[in-house]
Amino acid sequence: MRGMAVSRISNKLTKTRVLVKHPELNKHIPATRRMDKSSLQGMLEKYGMVYIKPCCGSLGKGVIRVERLSAGGKAGSSEKENLSALGQKGSYRYQAGTRVSSFTGYDKLYHALAGETLGKPYLVQKGIRLLTYESRPFDIRVMVQKSPKGGWEATGIAGRVAHPRKVVTNGSQGGTIYPVETLLETHTSLAKRTDLIDSMNRLGVKAAVQLSGTYPGLREIGVDIALDKGLHPWILEVNTYPDPCPFTKLPDDRMLRRIVRYGKAYGRIYCLKCTKAKRGMG
Repeated sequence: MRGMAVSRISNKLTKTRVLVKHPELNKHIPATRRMDKSSLQGMLEKYGMVYIKPCCGSLGKGVIRVERLSAGGKAGSSEKENLSALGQKGSYRYQAGTRVSSFTGYDKLYHALAGETLGKPYLVQKGIRLLTYESRPFDIRVMVQKSPKGGWEATGIAGRVAHPRKVVTNGSQGGTIYPVETLLETHTSLAKRTDLIDSMNRLGVKAAVQLSGTYPGLREIGVDIALDKGLHPWILEVNTYPDPCPFTKLPDDRMLRRIVRYGKAYGRIYCLKCTKAKRGMG
């Protein structure tokens, strides 16, 4: 595949396999496998909570959170819901969109998931329990572009807060967009915030450099980064045809203007009409 002059890579597993070859990036990528009955069961046994995603999906469509519930009905130490009705070993649940379904055995779970995935190729990824803002999980989108001078540059960073009843943060799924500084304010000091934002921008640039080594036609990527409770950044996904929509919802339009200017330099014209994402008021 080396040297392929493509500008868009749709398969998430393909991108992940390129990224994990980089020793530093590998530390920031959750375990990811092609999903089948065995791999999903193994990942659930090991991690307790995982996300399954269409290998070639976008905009958060088809993403499902799957959990193995411990005895007593708790889905991991951070879960607070009363799940006493499922308080037995071998209980599972998943959330697709706003629907939550529960099962008392793995075979029943997998059969139901087969009805959700409809035979399409899916991947399974270790679940990261995200930081929250006003009790809603959030992640961060870093925009990385080829500059008019030819180098890779992080041109924008924005926070995406999940819809109150969904597990995905995408604006197209009703997420709310905030400045990253606002979302990190209650989790970090000012100095730590600045260092963390810089490190996420650097991760985005390293991901672009790594991918472009195999796909030299790339001109831009959108890197979705989750922060866990220890503020460790995890690259959840890399989009090679990123939507600039989140940046239209920020109060400061300087990042958006730079993104549009850089895109225009390599021939990309963006649609900036964003109706589903919400603008955060914090």
